[in-house]
Amino acid sequence: MGAVLRLWPVALLMLAAVALTLGVGVRDLSAGAIWRALTAWDPTDPAQVVLVEIRLPRLATGLVAGAALGLAGCVMQALTRNPLADPGLLGVNAGAAFAVVTGALIIGGSGAGLTAILAFPGAALAAAAVFLLGGGLRGEPGPVRLTLAGVAVSALLYSIVNALVLIRGDALEVFRFWVAGTLAQGLQKPLAEMGLVVLAGWLLTLWLAPLLELLALGRDLARGLGTNPLRVQGGALLAVTLLSGAGVAIAGPIAFLGLIVPPVTRRLAGGDLRRELMVAPFVGASILLLADGAGRLILAPAEVRVGVMTAILGGPVFVWIARSLRPGEAR
Repeated sequence: MGAVLRLWPVALLMLAAVALTLGVGVRDLSAGAIWRALTAWDPTDPAQVVLVEIRLPRLATGLVAGAALGLAGCVMQALTRNPLADPGLLGVNAGAAFAVVTGALIIGGSGAGLTAILAFPGAALAAAAVFLLGGGLRGEPGPVRLTLAGVAVSALLYSIVNALVLIRGDALEVFRFWVAGTLAQGLQKPLAEMGLVVLAGWLLTLWLAPLLELLALGRDLARGLGTNPLRVQGGALLAVTLLSGAGVAIAGPIAFLGLIVPPVTRRLAGGDLRRELMVAPFVGASILLLADGAGRLILAPAEVRVGVMTAILGGPVFVWIARSLRPGEAR
């Protein structure tokens, strides 16, 4: 009963996020206007056109990307036992964004299909590089070591992208989207396909949850209990690749969301990883949509991109977590 009662904050958060996304913007919409658009579509009504062609796709993008990046953060923290782990902070999002930008410039386009294809190998290579540089195969990867490896990989990839922008003028428009995430232009993105990828990644994480909890007891003890640590790590990296690649493919590199979600879900789930992964998609989607709504309101009618808003929210969270680490954890 207690676990059920702890879910009511998630429901309220999700309701507030959906209401903000659909109802608030340059043109505010009442609950009645939203209901009419959903039940009696009138293409001559400007309010309904705004809702159906702009805000509903924006809502769908936020739901899929927020769920993906929130889950990815939970899996990375469970895998590394690192409270600073985050797909953006550890370079995974940078790898996906780098692959998309580079491929778009080489091939000469930045369509939805190209984005979806290239985001996944980029995320996979970045995740593997950070994990190897952080000592993941040699022993227990420490928070500071992994964080430094992620910062180094991210800096390298973004430096290359910056160099491409300086060399080629046509790279600027592509770079503007990928330097900071956005939930706009949802109709131009493969939302349905990426939603299925996120669902597959979610199911994989739920299957891996008990194995990750065994791995948290130590590699030797996990082996003694019949678990292959390398296979569990490989499965977790596959899940992170699917989730981060899908999120970046439709929303761009959104930093710190995977850092903010796990502390919230741990409080709601009471320390049980499978329960944490059950609520993580809803918490991640709600936080991302609320950040996007705040970004549209704070400088209206201009818009602050959602990637900037999550960075503003996540910066203090990162400092708080880093300061709360015990000396023995910062290896």
